[in-house]
Amino acid sequence: MRTADFDYELPPELIAQTPLTPRDSSRLLALDRASGSLAHQGFTDLPNYLGSGDVLVFNDSRVFPARLYGHKPLGGKPSGGQVEVLLLERVNERDWRALVRPGRRLQKGASFFIDGGPDERAEVLDVADDGTRLVRLPSGVDLSAVGVVPLPPYIKKPFGDPERYQTVYARPEGSVAAPTAGLHFTDRLLDEIRQRGVETVFVTLHVGWDSFRPVTVDDPRDHPMHSERYELSPESAAAINRAKSEGRRVIVVGTTAVRLLESNADGGPNGVVGERAADDPGGPLTPGHGSTDYFIAPGHEFKVMNGLVTNFHLPTSTLLMLVSAFAGRERVLAAYAEAVKERYRFYSLGDAMLLI
Repeated sequence: MRTADFDYELPPELIAQTPLTPRDSSRLLALDRASGSLAHQGFTDLPNYLGSGDVLVFNDSRVFPARLYGHKPLGGKPSGGQVEVLLLERVNERDWRALVRPGRRLQKGASFFIDGGPDERAEVLDVADDGTRLVRLPSGVDLSAVGVVPLPPYIKKPFGDPERYQTVYARPEGSVAAPTAGLHFTDRLLDEIRQRGVETVFVTLHVGWDSFRPVTVDDPRDHPMHSERYELSPESAAAINRAKSEGRRVIVVGTTAVRLLESNADGGPNGVVGERAADDPGGPLTPGHGSTDYFIAPGHEFKVMNGLVTNFHLPTSTLLMLVSAFAGRERVLAAYAEAVKERYRFYSLGDAMLLI
């Protein structure tokens, strides 16, 4: 297996730059994993592929205003060069692991002012081997006032309402990127799905920057995954475990939720804390919270998922490798070629796939 095995040609104009309105007006390419057959649908056709007793699993993490802008000090004032910070993970009350630009000028000991923030300076405390920084923010800084919701680097300009980069069911803040497969769902579509007897279950995995970090090594198994925080409630674990014990299908919305579930079932997460619910029949999942750096590639044996709703992913990305592990690399790449031919919209704001 080589990283180059997951490359494909994508015309730049197919990279979606704006979300569609309404959300569920996107297209849906359905792939039958057994036969390899493809069907061109609208996303509102998704309920036709679901049945009573199915469990549909969503990641309900909410993107927080993780991008900050600022200026370096000049003469004691914020008049120097511009600074951009992407907060990745909180270490303690004031310290964050972060990406910064320009990196070469923000080495250990450098300081800067945050636009719209207090007069106190932020400071770079350390530089990690992977290029991230440990940044100390001013005391009492209000991220909701000074930060903005970050968009993926391939989206060239902001669009109107930042809520369009949140799912309608987003709850706990913690992600630096949206679990984008869920962006297609509306409250109306969720109601229709539930009326068909489909059980909807929510889990939380806070999406980190690995969603957009390219794989730069020849062998993807040498690619270091960064850890992401998750929470799996006793109620959600019990619902999925019941479905598995009764032979019902578990269909997952988005690769982030897949990583949480498969990691948990494989004993992969670190720091699991929690207990089974009283009505949990036992099964592959253990409720709790912790972190996971689980990487899924071809050869993985799926223990929880029977179907997947996802977007079209970047070439040579870990997300494309996960999808290929589920449906087969050749079939997935053939589906992508068909999507390019039919002018589907790609990446975070683009159209969707169903693999079932």
